[in-house]
Amino acid sequence: MSTTTRAAVVESGGAPFTLSDVVLDAPGPHEALVRMTAAGLCHTDLGVASGGLPFPLPGVLGHEGAGVVEAVGSAVTGVAPGDHVLLSFTSCGHCRNCRGGHPAYCATWLPLNLIGGGRADGTSTISRGGEALGGHFFGQSSFAELALADERSLVKVDPDVPPASIAPLGCGVQTGVGAVWNVLKPETGGTVVVLGAGAVGLSAVMAAALTPATRIVAVDRVAERLSLAEELGATHTVDTSGTDLAPALAEITGGQGADGIVETTGDVGVLRLGVDALAARGTLVVVGAPPFGTEVALDVNGLLGGKRIVGLTLGDSETQTMIPALVRLVKDGRLPLHRLISTYPFGDIDRAVQDMRSGKTIKPVLTF
Repeated sequence: MSTTTRAAVVESGGAPFTLSDVVLDAPGPHEALVRMTAAGLCHTDLGVASGGLPFPLPGVLGHEGAGVVEAVGSAVTGVAPGDHVLLSFTSCGHCRNCRGGHPAYCATWLPLNLIGGGRADGTSTISRGGEALGGHFFGQSSFAELALADERSLVKVDPDVPPASIAPLGCGVQTGVGAVWNVLKPETGGTVVVLGAGAVGLSAVMAAALTPATRIVAVDRVAERLSLAEELGATHTVDTSGTDLAPALAEITGGQGADGIVETTGDVGVLRLGVDALAARGTLVVVGAPPFGTEVALDVNGLLGGKRIVGLTLGDSETQTMIPALVRLVKDGRLPLHRLISTYPFGDIDRAVQDMRSGKTIKPVLTF
């Protein structure tokens, strides 16, 4: 049986989010109906809403959901009605990368999550007035009071943890944490540099503070965010509004360069500076995503000292393992995610968007 709910719909590229009644399809065999309690707002949502990615609009976005399961499809075994869940990306579960524990690199990741707008079989999950809307965003489209989610998007979580405090784990936080834990894996005494102190960058700072790295450098142009980075574990900061990055990093590292760098800004000029600042055998993780087709020039000879540049999607996380661990760290106070979050009623989604774009808010979370 289909279900009517209220959702934030983007009518066309560049249009605002507007609240509208929509109809959710009945849950398929591997889907669940989830009543949303919180949903993080991510730059990916804003990029799609602006028309920067070929997602079908009008459509319903949202991919950092948290909620309670209301109903499940006939083949769902991992969750049951009443379970508290976090919603993250979806994947096929059958390809080589999914079977190998790397679902963020699923062979069908792009159409299933980012640009398809529907199920793998092409059917729609959301409609309005009998017309299909773009949906199934990251297997969830959680900017709605009810969401129809893939079972593989769902992670059962501790019901005692406030949902607004963990909703961002679904994308941004696990991306920043995974860049450090799953890719850089800092060794004792290592240096980690984080370029950009937004939600993803500050998540990387917090993750680095839980490793044996002894120098954690946060880089940004906003002094308030750098102060927060210090409170979250950064041992050094560089304010590039008045300081050149290259000599600052050379001084901090004693001229040796950084063992690991997380690039979150999506600025190719910053990316190039990061590559040049790597130590021999150092690794730079590319997280920030500029427009499709963007290229960057590199000094090839500068790479021959064993430098590595690694692209990253969603922290290369296996969500059923990673997310419960992060929830526990939030609950125990060891991952102070609340320092990044500002909450907004669902009806104020456009104010949340404006505050995020202006930099007033680091991580908006909608509450239902």
